Amino acid sequence: MIAPRPSEQGFTLIELMISLGLFALIAVAGLAMVDGILGVQARTEVRLDRLSDLQRAMLVIDGDLDAVANGDVNGTADALSFVRSAPGMGGPALPIRYALTDGVLMRMAGPQPQMLLRGVTGVRFRYLGEGWSERWPVEGGQTPSWPRAVEVVMTLAPGSGPQGSLRRLVELPERPPVTETRQP
Repeated sequence: MIAPRPSEQGFTLIELMISLGLFALIAVAGLAMVDGILGVQARTEVRLDRLSDLQRAMLVIDGDLDAVANGDVNGTADALSFVRSAPGMGGPALPIRYALTDGVLMRMAGPQPQMLLRGVTGVRFRYLGEGWSERWPVEGGQTPSWPRAVEVVMTLAPGSGPQGSLRRLVELPERPPVTETRQP
């Protein structure tokens, strides 16, 4: 039998061990990178869900205040109540109340409570008449039954998603003039 030449003998055990070690290092680095990407994706999804909740809450507040119906607007720094019309729904006007309860911004539409937004540590309402006030109607003065605008400031709990304060200023619709009916 003819002995193989040194160039045809293949890999030595040391060469195989080194190549397997390098492959293992590349595999571990790849798995760490995939794990990091999955973690970023999960955190991003949580933040996007929170942002979606914030946008939905602001949309509901804007819609309610844009549809203020005949009736008075009553509010303090931590609660707001008014009557909302339901022209698109064909139903009767609906009393609405916003208040913070145990870290949840609640919207009471008639007798139905609705959890509007979780993770709220504080909410403050201000009302624009002749100047900004923490209460509506303003005490000790002749004020219209509607403010010109309502400011909502929510303080969001730290954690996943946006945190800090979120401010929304909503201009109320012009109140229709009250017409007197005279009987002949």
